Parts: sequence; C-alpha cells; structure tokens
Amino acid sequence: MVKRELRKTVDAESLPYRPCVGIMLISRDGLVWTGNRIQEVDTGSPLTWQMPQGGIDVGEDPRAAAFRELKEETGIDNAEIIGETANWLTYDLPPHLVGHALKGKYRGQKQKWYAMRYLGRDEDFDLTADKHQEFSEWAWVPLNELLELIVPFKRGVYEQIVRELGPLAKPV
Repeated sequence: MVKRELRKTVDAESLPYRPCVGIMLISRDGLVWTGNRIQEVDTGSPLTWQMPQGGIDVGEDPRAAAFRELKEETGIDNAEIIGETANWLTYDLPPHLVGHALKGKYRGQKQKWYAMRYLGRDEDFDLTADKHQEFSEWAWVPLNELLELIVPFKRGVYEQIVRELGPLAKPV
C-alpha cells in the first residue's frame, strides 16, 4: 500500500492578510541588513534571504512591533527609525503555500515597513537571541543587490520598499 500525503485545499480569498512589520536596517555605510532565512516550509525557490519582519501582536503598536521583531530576529535593539512606508504593503502566498505557510491561517501578509539606522557594532548581532531562530547567517548588502536575493513571491513588496525607503540607504 502506498501512503500519500493529502494536501488540504484552501481558498486563499477566504483568508485574511497577517498584520506584519518589516525593517530595512541600514548601516552607517549605507548597506542593508539581510538574513538567510531558515526554511520551515519549502517555498519552491532557492532564494532564502530577507530583511527582518514579523507579525504584530493584538493591540500592539506597529513601531513597537518593529523594535520587538528586530530584537527577536537579530538580537539587537540599538537602532532608530528614520523612515516608514506611506501605506501598508501586501503580498499573496503562492497557491502551494496557502493553508500551509503562516500557520495556514493567512493568504499572505499586510506589512508596514520601517527604515532604521543601525547604531551598534556588527559583533552585537545574535541570531540565536530568541528561542525561535529565524536566520542561519546574515550580511550587509548594497541596496542594488537586495532584490536578487529575495524569494519571487515577495519581490513586488521589496521593489516598493526599495523605491520608497531606498533613498535612506546612504552612508552617514
């Protein structure tokens, strides 16, 4: 007897977007922080790098969520907000991930993005600071290389972030 995995079919239109924040962390040299995400669900893409992001808790202010997520995912809290997207940005999960990624409860994410200037040292980063490690490694990258690293279904949001917050990614 052959055992087959049954995949539940979920109508994406019936699911909400997950409220989320994202952080474009910018170094003093004008480079952007990106981490190689530990994959919990196969996205179907070899591209696994992204900027810090995460869900907003019920009743939590988005700015507070951005600092919390930054601390959880990178271990640092010495940054300052220098800009934010004018609007919330959304992306949809690809059909094969709906019902599986994001705990199966969301069709994608609705995100408020913040540009933050990093005020610390590279030695301060600790990817194991939180009990749930998000990234296996990290790097500072030039803004013009960022889009080449991003999983295709998030690329549209990243293009908007680069257009809107990218001018802030300059040396100080």
